[in-house]
Amino acid sequence: MTESHSTVRQPVSPAGRLAPAYYAATSALFLAASSVPTPLYRLYQRAFAFSPVLITVIFAVYAFSLLAALLIVGSISDHLGRRPVIFASILLNMVAMVLFLMAKGPDWLIAARIVQGFATGAAVSSIGAALVDLDPIRGSITNSLAPLAGMAAGALGASLLIQFAPAPTLLVYIVTFALLALQAVLLWLVPETTSRRAGLLASLKPEVAVPPQVRRVLLALTPINVAVWALAGFYLSLVPSLVTATTGSTMPLVGGSVVAALTISGATAVFLLRKRSAATIMKFGIPSMTLGILTVIAGMHAADVSILVLGTLTAGAGFGATFLGTVRSIMPLAKPDERAGLLSAFYIQSYLAFSVPAILAGFLSKTLGFAEAADIYAGAILLLVGWGVLALRAGQGKPLSVA
Repeated sequence: MTESHSTVRQPVSPAGRLAPAYYAATSALFLAASSVPTPLYRLYQRAFAFSPVLITVIFAVYAFSLLAALLIVGSISDHLGRRPVIFASILLNMVAMVLFLMAKGPDWLIAARIVQGFATGAAVSSIGAALVDLDPIRGSITNSLAPLAGMAAGALGASLLIQFAPAPTLLVYIVTFALLALQAVLLWLVPETTSRRAGLLASLKPEVAVPPQVRRVLLALTPINVAVWALAGFYLSLVPSLVTATTGSTMPLVGGSVVAALTISGATAVFLLRKRSAATIMKFGIPSMTLGILTVIAGMHAADVSILVLGTLTAGAGFGATFLGTVRSIMPLAKPDERAGLLSAFYIQSYLAFSVPAILAGFLSKTLGFAEAADIYAGAILLLVGWGVLALRAGQGKPLSVA
């Protein structure tokens, strides 16, 4: 095996033993930073007098920027090394925190989210690769769990600071900036996990392709995958405002807790089901997400936060399980040299579903109100899930079937 394709063999040292924990914490921190603005959207809307549509645009540009980073620089760390790319991503995310701190209007927020999205996309691909370098099995599990745990921590932590600490639109970013600075310093204490190799410029060209043997399964699963990510996008953009509008509660911790419940239960489901087959996971995930969405709508109309949280926990478990089952259904069907192109195609589908429906929900919220928009949005998600189940039962998704 040549040096250009081998991982660097390092003697096991205290820093080496701590490397997996460092990379997991850094992955979680990036996703925590991405969800920190969620509890603040209502405050920004009141301060800068903009509509729910602009809230979803501010949210969506992050997803578009993250997707661009994944497609353009997603494999750059294979050529430059993991640590330099992660370091640059941390610095870029610190720039985003400064932009948030200086925000004087929605244009500043959009700029901050664009920078943050690109930093996060570059970071998660490099950190994910480093975790797999260190331990392919545990690294894959950590790559599924750390982002979800980070999003929950960001939403919940920001909500606590907003409710109980001064300067709500400043302190959360100061704390995040400090944590990022600490991670930037600690990065150079952990070992590099790969060698540099040639082909940097060629790696910047996005590789997007769905292998022929995967197309039927991916086509059948597409409505379900779109539903999964549309649900997540709705929670991370509009749910805190929805909670306030439907329950009358103005406490940031309430809205933040509802958002955190989705990702906490999603991470728990991924961990508990990690050794199950794709079919078993989907048989749990699809009904759980369906039941959870119906419960959330019931809680919204009853103006009961406890029912909202219960429904969110159920829907979140379905969200995590269904995402895991979808990935486990399609990736093994691709040959090793086809997986990068397939993963890029899957990212495009997922992040478009994460962002575009949320913008549409913003328009609905502006014209009809939050409750009516949530009803329509939930109905659309359930229709997508039903469409996917019918496609799977019709045999389009063999070998996976939920029949």
